[in-house]
Amino acid sequence: MTVLGPPVAASAAADPPRIVIGNGVTQPVFSYADAIQEVVYVEAPMDSDADGRRDRIAVDVVRPAETEAGMRVPTIMEASPYFGRDAGDPLPDRTRGFPGWWDEYFVPRGYAVVQVEMQGTGRSFGCPTTGGVEDTTSIRAVVDWLNGRAPGFHADGSTAVADWSSGNVGMQGVSYVGTLPNAVATEGVPGLRTVVPISAISSWYRYVNDQGIPWSTWSENVDFRYTEYLADYVSVGRVPPGSVSAPACESVITGLGDAEEASASDFTPFWQERNYLPDANKIKTVGTSVFMVHGLTDYNVKTMHAADLWREIEKRQMPRKIWLHRGAHVNPTSFRPAEWQAVMHRWMDYWLYDIPNGIMDEPMADIQRPDGSWETHATWPDADAKKVDLRLGPATAGAAGTLSLDAPTGDPTQSFVDQIESQAVKIGNAEQASPGRLAYVTPPLTADLRLSGTPEVAVRMDTTAGTALLSALLVDYGTGPTVSVAGKEPLEVVQESCEPEDLANRTGCAEPMEADVAITPERVLAWGHVDVKNSPDLRRSRPLTPGAEYNVRWTTLPSEHVVPAGHRIGLVITGNYNANPTSNRPARDAEAVGSRITVHLNGSRLELPVAGGKEALRF
Repeated sequence: MTVLGPPVAASAAADPPRIVIGNGVTQPVFSYADAIQEVVYVEAPMDSDADGRRDRIAVDVVRPAETEAGMRVPTIMEASPYFGRDAGDPLPDRTRGFPGWWDEYFVPRGYAVVQVEMQGTGRSFGCPTTGGVEDTTSIRAVVDWLNGRAPGFHADGSTAVADWSSGNVGMQGVSYVGTLPNAVATEGVPGLRTVVPISAISSWYRYVNDQGIPWSTWSENVDFRYTEYLADYVSVGRVPPGSVSAPACESVITGLGDAEEASASDFTPFWQERNYLPDANKIKTVGTSVFMVHGLTDYNVKTMHAADLWREIEKRQMPRKIWLHRGAHVNPTSFRPAEWQAVMHRWMDYWLYDIPNGIMDEPMADIQRPDGSWETHATWPDADAKKVDLRLGPATAGAAGTLSLDAPTGDPTQSFVDQIESQAVKIGNAEQASPGRLAYVTPPLTADLRLSGTPEVAVRMDTTAGTALLSALLVDYGTGPTVSVAGKEPLEVVQESCEPEDLANRTGCAEPMEADVAITPERVLAWGHVDVKNSPDLRRSRPLTPGAEYNVRWTTLPSEHVVPAGHRIGLVITGNYNANPTSNRPARDAEAVGSRITVHLNGSRLELPVAGGKEALRF
């Protein structure tokens, strides 16, 4: 075994306690029973509830007792808007407890673990703003406090100094709790050495909308005021002692809904403030690493959130790793508990203690296939993936339209009527003409084909109405297994029991998700939607002129699929449709229903990210 001192020398005259390394990882040599727990209120540089005082952010800390003897340790942080949803708040000077496995695992190995209550939630002051700059500021302040850059106080008003902190911080979390690490990382905060966003949002606009169209879940259930709904949800019943913020926050929270409703799904400044992608370059400026986890069938926080931020990280060659699993909105402990705990141990050791354990020399991407098997890849999307243009060809009697490498001759057109049908009807039996959709398929593949990346659709079209909704569904046509994996609601994910015994016994957060397998003639690989009025500029919409031609481009969800030999790749173009769950479809555009949309095939195409490029596409 190796005994190492902390990454920053302590000032005490006597040598402080040290971590112990064995088999390349930190060993559990510090007593959890003797660990110090404390509550600190960090002052954030804002007054989001306009009460004349800077917001104070509640932080629960657990750290080895040896930190009182000069040992300096790094911190693993979980920041959440949901802690206040628990049954009541503890006293101001009492921690609410540490419900996950992280504290009992990492504190004995020489780490501090902290829980942060986002502004306007739990015991924290201020108003929640659902992805607004205030969210980020409240959590960043705690990273600053851990690095001596922000003031902190105990409940009795005495100063709280993190003199036990080495300054190295790692953030992790699932769903909204995983989104906050994205938000803080894109601020470029010194000391934030790594973030682990799991099923996390990278743009709140794309969480609530899809390219000009609201997702039906939010528009039909909360009347186009989702941000207001969520801010109200996380702040319900919260009145910190001495706070006057609860009444003040009513207007702030209502203002969120007003701004969202006024946006009419345009990418307005309200949404631009809640988009982390433009500031991804700041992650690199301070050397923050990213370990991303996302489900390929997560239809709550859809896969594009991971893919969009990953693309920004990749092109800047930032240190990174990714797990893509077959499941939905879940904690990694539900499908790979032992592996997750082990990889997080090595990841945090490497980034927070600078222990050279080889984790960055291993394959970057772990990908789970529908049958449950795992593969490792050097990167994602596949390094050999190239865009391949498939052109649309007209249908003939008894056959679907074609997808091929060759453009059609002349200027053939096909049209469909925007009518509400189920997704199953829209994609079923591609050879049969259907008035509510257009279907195009390749010949049967003669070799397996891997799709790795984000497909794009380009359509030249006109319509008989002043509005148009276009939907694209990428389909694998061929009899085979279709796998559906259960997911969880965000609050269930963050509040379920996740103690060490749960990981050992596969209960709580580690309970395996049920996978249903059905043999079907086709399966949807990806889908995407666009409001033509917002093409090409999502920032504003304009009425369409009936009969005028428009060139429309939009993306589908990312695809990481292997289409077997003998199957055909299909593209279905349609308008409104029904899907279950409703999060799988856009809100209805009632004005477009009944209109006729004509697609000009010459100038329309499907761009597929094919591993191996055009040479790998064999018919």
